[in-house]
Amino acid sequence: MRRELLAWYEHYGRDLPWRAPRGKIADPYRVWLSEIMLQQTTVTTVKPYFRRFLERWPTVMDLASADIDDILHGWQGLGYYARARNLHQCATKLCAEFGGRFPDTEAELKNLPGIGVYTAAAISAIAFGNPANVVDGNVERVMARLYAVKEPLAKCKHEIRQLSAQLAPRTTRGRPGDFAQAVMDLGATICTPRKPKCMICPLSRRCIAYQEGLHETLPSKQKKVPKPLRYGVAFWVINQNGRILMRKRPNRGLLGGMVEVPSTDWVTEQWSIANAIKIAPLKGSWRILPGVVKHTFTHFHLELLILAANLKPVDGPAGAIWVLPEKIENYPLPTVMKKIVGHVLKSG
Repeated sequence: MRRELLAWYEHYGRDLPWRAPRGKIADPYRVWLSEIMLQQTTVTTVKPYFRRFLERWPTVMDLASADIDDILHGWQGLGYYARARNLHQCATKLCAEFGGRFPDTEAELKNLPGIGVYTAAAISAIAFGNPANVVDGNVERVMARLYAVKEPLAKCKHEIRQLSAQLAPRTTRGRPGDFAQAVMDLGATICTPRKPKCMICPLSRRCIAYQEGLHETLPSKQKKVPKPLRYGVAFWVINQNGRILMRKRPNRGLLGGMVEVPSTDWVTEQWSIANAIKIAPLKGSWRILPGVVKHTFTHFHLELLILAANLKPVDGPAGAIWVLPEKIENYPLPTVMKKIVGHVLKSG
């Protein structure tokens, strides 16, 4: 199976900007950067971000010396902003402790910020050619079908890893990096979540799910738990200089380190206008803008009501960032905050 999969990969493997040409050694920096970006994000979305990052910060040392706000600004739109903060912390640690070089073992890689079991295995295999069991979502799906695993993936992670380990090369001669990318490519292009292209799959005659007619029903779906709905109130303040009130979020937690339109906490029950005004960033004559801003995070849905006020020039509150409307795009605003800006501008 390894030989068949590698032969298929040589002809049909994807041409991706972070991959080394066939026969060339992969750049650990590119592998690491792409793997962090690809967490919870599609290849199509990542490609332009990867190219822009590489143009601006071509080496790990360039990234380590960059301002975190610049990195967050370059990351906006990719979501899961803790990845960007970990990216900077990891680059800093690599320069301080490893002279700007990546360690090649999974154990050392896992000690770096933002690098978990999968990412450490991927870097070790792809960038250094070390035998490793590289298991992402694509690999899980391929293994579940190849061996007809009936349990939903969330309940059989350990079994899937064991099956993958049996198939993964055990020596450098088995081309661990190419093999890892081959299985991922098979899952991304052939063994897809819906309507897998089994007729052109290099492993179909060995695939138990295909032989048993289960290829379109496996992996088994797990019942989705409905996402809770949270509510908040955002405060849109413009002073007489035409500047908009923004502030920086705490470095830790959801959207950490990003710039935001001030708001209440996001809670499970709707805010009363009176209670929201009590914690507004400034005193003023507040008016309710029509409509709400809706956004979905990984674990919950969010609805934001917007209160607006025009105030005289002020310095406060603490941590205030007064931004000219035409300069907003220069700040690292997450998508939900861009939605607020767009909603207000449409409301006139």
